[in-house]
Amino acid sequence: MIKEKFGVKRISISGSFAGGEEKAGSDIDVLVEFDETKITFDNYMDLKFYLEDLFKREVDLVIESSIKPRLKDNITREVVYA
Repeated sequence: MIKEKFGVKRISISGSFAGGEEKAGSDIDVLVEFDETKITFDNYMDLKFYLEDLFKREVDLVIESSIKPRLKDNITREVVYA
């Protein structure tokens, strides 16, 4: 559903939820890779709002290709792909 509706090629969680260390107020860190034709601001925001409604939590949505190279290894080491 998410992949088709939003043109998602790959989606994963990272951070406290991926490691099972979330707290009551934790947001959910989500990494996403979009199909090239779906990388638009509107589509990004639509997916963010959809996920926040789904999980009833704030979502920190990050496009995987926008991660700075020096941070990428640390972030992608702990991801859990859907």
